[in-house]
Amino acid sequence: MSAPAASPALPEIGRVRAIVDFYGATMRMAVQEQLQYRVQNYLYMLGMIAEPVIYLVVWSTIAEERGGSVAGITAGEFAAYYIVWTLVRNMNIVFTPYGWEWRIREGDFSAQLLRPIHPLHYDVAYFAGWKFVVILLWLPVAFVLSLVFEPTFTTGWLDVAVFAVAVWGAYLIRTMFLELLGMISFWTTRVSAIFELAIAAELLLSGRLVPLELMPGWAETVAAFLPFQWTFYFPIQALVGDLSTGELLGGLAMQLLWIVVLTSVLLGVFRVAVKRYSAVGN
Repeated sequence: MSAPAASPALPEIGRVRAIVDFYGATMRMAVQEQLQYRVQNYLYMLGMIAEPVIYLVVWSTIAEERGGSVAGITAGEFAAYYIVWTLVRNMNIVFTPYGWEWRIREGDFSAQLLRPIHPLHYDVAYFAGWKFVVILLWLPVAFVLSLVFEPTFTTGWLDVAVFAVAVWGAYLIRTMFLELLGMISFWTTRVSAIFELAIAAELLLSGRLVPLELMPGWAETVAAFLPFQWTFYFPIQALVGDLSTGELLGGLAMQLLWIVVLTSVLLGVFRVAVKRYSAVGN
């Protein structure tokens, strides 16, 4: 009697399990590494906090001089916005196009091609593990900022739950977007000009500089067709804004859409880009 044929689903199950194990191991490694450099991480975080604190002081002062609010946003609401901003900003630190430029120039990408897993998985897993350390280190910083600036929160359990999901959605969108920009390194040795242009657009159209409602109408219209607001403005507003249930769930749906679109485009471009790769480096 011949042996029964193996189910075609078994190899797929094994592959998924291997990827899950890889993510778990890589994230644990990232946590252990970053905890060893917690002082350096704190100094880095403090440097990142300087930007929103400047915005916060400026807009709080303007709000007080205008009778307590700007476009309906009070000083306490500005404080809430920019304190949550500090966490969202740190969650949005991902592998940059400069990293891809270095991988290709130094020949490090050759070793990654020998691994039985897409390079994207390592980037997503490692930086995701780092975020748990970021959140832990951010909590006392947020406490001190709250004591100093007295934010105004009107937050419900649904807002907190959506924020907890949205902040990771923001991380994935920004990861895929910057990884996609990194693919340009396969066609040019320097990606800095395009990267800086993208960051300038993000600064203006994401809610990172100011809440989008303070931007001109045309900027809000343009932002509606780009992924930037879903990496900054939406996660922040999910926690501190007065969004309806429909707006909260619709925002999560838009994040999912951008994740799927950017990941699909990234994987397609990667298949073309890798054919152009020729090993260089030391």
